[in-house]
Amino acid sequence: MGVLGYAAMFEQFAPSDLLRWSRKAEDSGFGAIMASDHFHPWTPQQGQAGFVWSWMGALGAQTSRVRFGTGVTAPGFRYHPAVLAQASATLAEMFPGRFYLGIGAGEALNEHVVGSYWPEAPARLDRLVESIEIIRKLFSGKVIKHKGEHFTVESARLYTLPQTPPPIYVATSGPLMSERTGRLADGIITVGAPDEKIRNLMSRFEKGAREAGKDPATMPRIIQLHVSWAESREAAVEQAVREWPNGGMAFPKADIRNPEDFEAMAKMVRPEHFENRVFMSADLGEHAAHIQHFIDLGFDEVYVHNVGRNQEAFIESYARQVLPTLRWGK
Repeated sequence: MGVLGYAAMFEQFAPSDLLRWSRKAEDSGFGAIMASDHFHPWTPQQGQAGFVWSWMGALGAQTSRVRFGTGVTAPGFRYHPAVLAQASATLAEMFPGRFYLGIGAGEALNEHVVGSYWPEAPARLDRLVESIEIIRKLFSGKVIKHKGEHFTVESARLYTLPQTPPPIYVATSGPLMSERTGRLADGIITVGAPDEKIRNLMSRFEKGAREAGKDPATMPRIIQLHVSWAESREAAVEQAVREWPNGGMAFPKADIRNPEDFEAMAKMVRPEHFENRVFMSADLGEHAAHIQHFIDLGFDEVYVHNVGRNQEAFIESYARQVLPTLRWGK
């Protein structure tokens, strides 16, 4: 059975509000929460960037059913992978079977703050792969030493461990990393894109999994979808442009460092730039069909981010008119 999840976006909302809405999402029938990990918002106007790792402890304690995890954290810049392993193991021990670690290669917007050199994309992916190796070793409970190209770990052991290590999901939208994800991770996270690109991504993911001796049919395929729901089509479009202009920037953003730079670029964003990136509609039937399309493409966890400030009404309306209509293949 698949899961419709709520995307808690720390760039836009205060942690206390996100906690209240996440509790409401659980009560309304959503099955999971994906929480973004940002040091900065995309634009100053978005206005927030709380520390997600503090918040997830509160989320686990104040909910009882939903699975939750990061969407996504970047190991190797603000966080050494050994620290992420410890944080993940602690949450998994406290909330068995509910926490997952979602990781990705990161963006300069959040990671440049530690003042280290921001590497090119291939080096960022190599750091990600090495981080997974370290985290896996630490989840074993053994004393480990590691001397790699990017990281050193000296005689480290996790003493607090869950009975079962939390799954590691890797976020990617590129074919090369999707194949590596199939080999190295427990599942894949991606975002909405044209069907052909998604099918290619999933094909490469499956290939990597089979090469590693895994059954790709058992590995979660997760997608985050950005939507703009409002009282009219015009209001939904205006809301997307105002609240989530980065969603209309159809170019690589990983090297841009400051919210003020995104704010300057946001002035060039037009409604047509959101095509295949943010679904804008007032019709909840159209929203349901949009989500169903991605379920039919093979995704078994779909996290929905409504870009507007109308979060409570969005959760209530989705619970009444979208959730009951979805048909899951598994």
